[in-house]
Amino acid sequence: MKRCHKCGEPWVSEKKQPAVKEYCEKCSAYLHCCVNCRFHDTSRHNECRIGTTEWVGDREGANFCDEFEFRDAAVEGGALGEVGKAKEGLERVFGGVEDESGPGLDDFKKLFGD
Repeated sequence: MKRCHKCGEPWVSEKKQPAVKEYCEKCSAYLHCCVNCRFHDTSRHNECRIGTTEWVGDREGANFCDEFEFRDAAVEGGALGEVGKAKEGLERVFGGVEDESGPGLDDFKKLFGD
């Protein structure tokens, strides 16, 4: 399912890709942007898996990239955003959080030893 990178609202359309200036009906974020693209990767040159793309200064802004392909949230882990991805990673490391206080010293010691 294709979702907004900012709020997670599903993008429903008969089109394969959103138009360049198309935005999310719920939060008004641009949909045709780097952070919604399946090739966006902050660890790569130009933050893109395709090495020939031009630099885009505003990754959340609308752009005219011909390589854009809307990321499928069901395949690529959902529209979590950077904070959600970080939380998901911590949950994998610490095995989930039981209460709102989060992982404690005991969890840290289990992970790294006494």
